[in-house]
Amino acid sequence: MKYYLLSLLLLLSLQACKDKPNNDVKVGDNETNVQTLSTNQQNSGKKRIMFFGNSLTAGYGLEEGQDFPSLIQNKLDSLGLEYEVINAGLSGETTSNGLERINWVLREPVDIFVLELGANDMLRGTSVESTEQNLRAILDIVQEKSPDAEIIIAGMQAAPNMGEDYVDVFNDIYPRLANDYNAELIPFFLKDVAGVESLNLPDRKHPNVEGQKIVASNVWEVLEPMVQD
Repeated sequence: MKYYLLSLLLLLSLQACKDKPNNDVKVGDNETNVQTLSTNQQNSGKKRIMFFGNSLTAGYGLEEGQDFPSLIQNKLDSLGLEYEVINAGLSGETTSNGLERINWVLREPVDIFVLELGANDMLRGTSVESTEQNLRAILDIVQEKSPDAEIIIAGMQAAPNMGEDYVDVFNDIYPRLANDYNAELIPFFLKDVAGVESLNLPDRKHPNVEGQKIVASNVWEVLEPMVQD
């Protein structure tokens, strides 16, 4: 029973990615924002960290500065680390959409690339093979355009109602990609947030301000050694 309840809460939380592509996303959800950030960073001379994902990265339903990439930027600034963050999250993004967008987004090289995609594919019942192929194609482009970039894979987990076979193969995508691309892995991006009512917006799908702080902590745990070198 405990496992069933946790599984149900996880499913609710993963609905975070089933948003309309252009509505109610406050941060980093359009090409204009990414273009502006890229221009500013080119002029600043600072190293760049790009977060590439869906509504969970874009900061759905939040005010500007409350999304986890902004919190990471604040952390970097507080430590005097010369990095600037690009929030390239887009609400409703699938791996297929991401593959279509990545060349445009990566017109300038980055130093660290964080990939957070796949949950929308799972919710739509996209084949695991297609999801993995798209993610690999995205990473191939990243390595081509930013060959010196370090990569972080934000791991996601499939909802149990997708069936045991699907869950097993879907969950295995992320550690396999991390191994094959010599990338760092965030085992579960929504750890300690998924399904926790007090850490999500009233829709029970998207992390709220407090939930974003925990997501930022999950990311920082993996990111910190990279930026401290």
